[in-house]
Amino acid sequence: MIQRLAEEGRLSGAVVHGGLVYLAGQVADDATLDAEGQTADILRQIDALLAEAGTSKKNLLSVQIILADIRDAPAMNRAWDAWLDPAAKPARMTIQAPLVDPAWRVEITGIAAISA
Repeated sequence: MIQRLAEEGRLSGAVVHGGLVYLAGQVADDATLDAEGQTADILRQIDALLAEAGTSKKNLLSVQIILADIRDAPAMNRAWDAWLDPAAKPARMTIQAPLVDPAWRVEITGIAAISA
């Protein structure tokens, strides 16, 4: 069975299949925030999607973070470190790439297990 969560015009915010949750690229609801604020907003959204799917950040397997400007990495990492469960760190990569909306500083996607 495939379950689609937070469906929008072009995509689902997450798709659940085979015991995994696949997160779409999440961006901040408030694009006026700085990179740290946008990251915190995105992580709040990820928490909500994972909860809706029946899991949590403790079951994140991998995360990909895209920064519009790699110089925002320290600010992004402050929000990430405040949110992260140090006993359940996912595999992670961070890259710089242009984002669709120039106001977006951060986009985050990932995969989580439904149960550990």
